[in-house]
Amino acid sequence: MNSQNGGSGGSGQFLIMMALMIVVFYFFMIRPQVKKQKELRNFRDALKKGDKVITTGGIYGKINNMAENVITIDIGNNVTMKVDKNAILKDNSDLGQQK
Repeated sequence: MNSQNGGSGGSGQFLIMMALMIVVFYFFMIRPQVKKQKELRNFRDALKKGDKVITTGGIYGKINNMAENVITIDIGNNVTMKVDKNAILKDNSDLGQQK
């Protein structure tokens, strides 16, 4: 009889440990990623003509025109390029802070 009680106690501890691992995983992995995605979405929604941006491909440019999901950027020497709004990562002001 004593062995049956020990077995159920071990499974209870196992479930508690698994729950703790899930909570730790959420706070250290999932939550920061969701927060980062939300900040990026807010940044993209706040873009306006004249903002300096960097694309996912590493192209630096200045926004000339904006449609719903297509942004036209000037990359220099009168060269313009159309990119999807989701291809914009950040603006140039972040670069000055990293140096």
